Amino acid sequence: MKLNNEIKHIGIVGFSAEGAALCYKTICNESAKYLGKHAHPEVSMHTHSLASYVQYLESNNFEGIGDLMLSSAKKLKAQGADLLICPDNTIHQAFNYISSKSPLPWLHIVDCVVDSALSKGYTNLGILGTQWLVESDVYPEKIEAANISWQRPPQRTIEKVGHLIMYELVNGIFKPDTIQYFQDIIRQFGEAGCDAVVFGCTEIPLIINESNSPIPTLNSNRLLAEAAMAEAILMRSK
Repeated sequence: MKLNNEIKHIGIVGFSAEGAALCYKTICNESAKYLGKHAHPEVSMHTHSLASYVQYLESNNFEGIGDLMLSSAKKLKAQGADLLICPDNTIHQAFNYISSKSPLPWLHIVDCVVDSALSKGYTNLGILGTQWLVESDVYPEKIEAANISWQRPPQRTIEKVGHLIMYELVNGIFKPDTIQYFQDIIRQFGEAGCDAVVFGCTEIPLIINESNSPIPTLNSNRLLAEAAMAEAILMRSK
């Protein structure tokens, strides 16, 4: 087992309790295979009220979102964090605003997803997430830069998925009808030529995974957690 002072301290900037908790649990549970039984990097988390973020999202105030993220970043630095992650795709719309102002380096969740897509040879990705995320350029810009094609669902579907995420999944409500609805959308992606679906919402893995998805998945929550573990444990000398 490596000594704790050899391992980087991970700071989690939370958005929803469900998404942040899943990322935290993944880091703590999966690190054991690198560090030994029960071992994981030091992890700190800070979350502003979800309502504060939603208020800024509804007014397209990305500087306001960024300021909340930077506030968390400063608090996590004070707790000793060495690097930061945010297990939420939607508020990465503020990433360009915060990147030069942050007191600590960040891992970008979309980079983790695109890197995985490239490594697995996927060529056409379906994007699922909140309406704010799916209608944004957060994924398209990085996907296209990697020469990968992508698709969004129809507008009515985008709106319904966004509603289900914000009124059910982020509140820990998991209904069989909702699971079936997500499976139907993913199946339609496959029928339209997608070879994988991006979980551009870190709560989607709470109801859909490789075992019940009609096509392969790119779980942004898990991929970000794995990248944080790699940075903290395997690449700590950087």
